[in-house]
Parts: sequence; structure tokens; C-alpha cells
Amino acid sequence: MLVTGASGFVGRTLCAELVRRGHSVRAALRTPDNFDIAGCETIRISEIDSHTDWNHALHGVTTVIHLAARVHVMRDDASDPLEEFRRVNVAGTEHLARSAAMSGVKRFVYVSSIKVNGEETSGEKVFTEADVPSPQDPYGVSKWEAEQALHRVSQETGLEVVIVRPPLVYGPGVKGNFAQMLKVLSKNIPLPLASINNLRSLVYVGNLADVLILCAMHPAAAGQTYLLSDGEDVSTSELLRQLGAALGHPARLFSCPPVILSLSGRLIGKSDQIGRLLGSLRVDSGKIRRELSWNPPYTLGEGLKNTGALVCVLG
Repeated sequence: MLVTGASGFVGRTLCAELVRRGHSVRAALRTPDNFDIAGCETIRISEIDSHTDWNHALHGVTTVIHLAARVHVMRDDASDPLEEFRRVNVAGTEHLARSAAMSGVKRFVYVSSIKVNGEETSGEKVFTEADVPSPQDPYGVSKWEAEQALHRVSQETGLEVVIVRPPLVYGPGVKGNFAQMLKVLSKNIPLPLASINNLRSLVYVGNLADVLILCAMHPAAAGQTYLLSDGEDVSTSELLRQLGAALGHPARLFSCPPVILSLSGRLIGKSDQIGRLLGSLRVDSGKIRRELSWNPPYTLGEGLKNTGALVCVLG
């Protein structure tokens, strides 16, 4: 199997698990010298776009798991963010898929994003694979366009394509908002989030790796799109309490009206971050559980404990 983005947060866990299960793994990396997963063959790949030379990387490969992407960032300094996302995430992905088909690759597993469905859910709404896509930012748009490009490649070449749309992925080494929460909790800083009653779906990195391997192998996965989660939706306040317990630093939470928090977010230029703490995003992972008989190997509680335990070890 060829894994792109192998040095990333998800890629390292995926490669280690593939090796543990006895698969032959080739890791595509920008800087192979910094990759320390034993048992993986490495190959250097520079920037991913419509001109990347994949010939050596794809030699002898039967399956590609494509993680590499231009990721969502809070402050994008590109002059045209959408075109920059399209250059890597759309054109680069389509080019890799066509190169893979020409090299005899049988299956292409693509890690998309729940942002293809939208930014949030409300009431009893949960995202499913049947939803009309509604990406709201350049990153989400590029992921949806990449999915469509892959379906075209599949129709034209016979390449088996499987698309996975994860929500927020967490685990040891996580970055972004989740890492910020861990940092604040470890410092015993009080947080005004005790009364937040939202619900969010998450997926532990070990569960995502398990899904990607299943999608790479299961005959019924070909041509399908899957949403996934740990299966236990959690509020921001409860998430902080469980993370605090895992860290050994109980969350110090107090109540503040959500409207005040939203206003504060606008005033300090962090509306998106505050919005994610307050809003709901629920995912129905029933399809992959039914069709591929998938059950998460880790519960939400186990995933949070594993995440917190590593933070404690690292200090």
C-alpha cells in the first residue's frame, strides 16, 4: 500500500497499524529523514499538484490511501485560498488517481472531510451520506470537488474509489483547537463553558486508521462514501471534563451565556473557534457499520484517556 501524508498526525498512526497487521507499506513523504515508523519503505515526494511524478512511488502498489492535502487553516495568507486548495486537493488528487490507474493500482481510498456535508447540525439533524453536499469554506469546497474528480476517474478507468469523511480527529499528537484545550486544562485555567449543551461527533485516530484499512480491503467498500465517528456524541463541557480526568487536572468550568461567548469571539477575531466550541456537529456512522460490519476498536473514553495519557508522559 502507498500512504500519502504519512508523516502527519493520522499518517503515522495508519502506517504503524498497517505494519503491525503485516502489510507492505510505502510512505510518501516530503522529508523521509524525519520518519521513524519501523518497517515502512519511504519515498520522497515533493509538492503535490497536477505535475507530481508518482511513477516510482506507485511501482508495485495495489492500493493507495491518500491523506496528503492542503489543510484548513485559521488565517490563510494565500492571495486566492480557493485556487490554492484546488491546486493541491483537487488537481493534485485527480492527477495521483489517474497515475495510480495507469500503474495498475486497484483501489484508491480518499480521506475527505465532514466539511463536505456542512459546518454544523442543529436540533435532531445528523449528517449522513445521503445529504446534499454543502461545503462552506474553500477547504470544504476543494474536498467536495476532489470527490467528484475521483468519481470521474473511477468511471473512466475502473479504479475502485472509496471516500471517507471524518469529523474532528483526535488522539496523541493532535493539533489545533483540541491541542489548545489540552494545554489550557493542563494549566488549570478556568473556562466559561459549563453550560454548553451542544453535541459533537469525534473520531479517535486509532478508529480512523482501522476504518481506512477496512476500506482498503473490503470488497463491498468499492465505490462507496462513508461517514464515521466513535459513536458517542459529546458536549464541549463533557469533553473537557473527560479530558481533564484523563490529564489528572479536573476541568475548572463555570457558566457564561453562549451569546456572550459568541460576542467575545467576534470581538477578538476568533468567531470560528468559538463557534466550534458552542455549535453541534453530529454524524451518523450507521452505513459503514451495516455495510462493512465495522465497530470502533476504541470507545470515546478510551481514546480520550490515550490522548491525555501521552500529554502527561510528555509533561
